Amino acid sequence: MSYVVDFVDVSTIGLESSPVADALAGLRANEARYFKNKYDHVFTVEPAGDAADTIAWVHGILADERDIVIASPALEATEFVVDGIRMAYVFYDSGLSINVMYALDEGGKRAVGFKLSDGMDVPEELAAFKFARQRSKLAGTIRGSYFVIKGEH
Repeated sequence: MSYVVDFVDVSTIGLESSPVADALAGLRANEARYFKNKYDHVFTVEPAGDAADTIAWVHGILADERDIVIASPALEATEFVVDGIRMAYVFYDSGLSINVMYALDEGGKRAVGFKLSDGMDVPEELAAFKFARQRSKLAGTIRGSYFVIKGEH
């Protein structure tokens, strides 16, 4: 069952198993607020079992581009198109959020972003990345990093 993420009344629905569920819910709400304000898009997530194609696409890009395999189980995911950009998000039990921004037009921006929830350690598979910090009223301190996608996916 899909869930519309509320960024006013932040909820841990779907994320309860995470040891940093409150921070991950804040991170998810932060993304929902961004897409509502910038694109008037309602951010809706599905349980991982219902979003297998989206998760497989994200994991395929990670494997093909950087030989990265995420150890933590996925809890939820979403995929949508806004302003000519295919977006995908996967939220993991560890508190990790991965997003893929994939411009549909040839030569457009394509990247993978990683965000770490407040209170989680950097996963071993992402230890090579440097993470910048940003403050969020919804999510506390978010640590983020990214890489540019070079291939076609």
